[in-house]
Amino acid sequence: MLKMKKVSETYDMKVFTDTGDYFGDIEESIMTATKVFGWKVKATKGSFLNKVLGSAKGVIVPHQLVKAIGDILIISKTAVPSYSAEESGGDEEENSSE
Repeated sequence: MLKMKKVSETYDMKVFTDTGDYFGDIEESIMTATKVFGWKVKATKGSFLNKVLGSAKGVIVPHQLVKAIGDILIISKTAVPSYSAEESGGDEEENSSE
């Protein structure tokens, strides 16, 4: 059975990847005239997103990458930028010289 959820019920909802990693919290929804276009996810302390982004505040996740919405929001692992501990800071140095 399909259950409906109000968009207002999703604010500050926890976001996890389909592999179980904590990604962040919903900050707001991005709407078109008739549907949800995407979700603005803020990086919170202890989230995978905070480790990847560093000083950035969050990301926008297209609604096509959302797998489920219930008590939490589950997104596809493809929405997560690739990250490894060895690479930390490598991209920032390249971007700051441009």
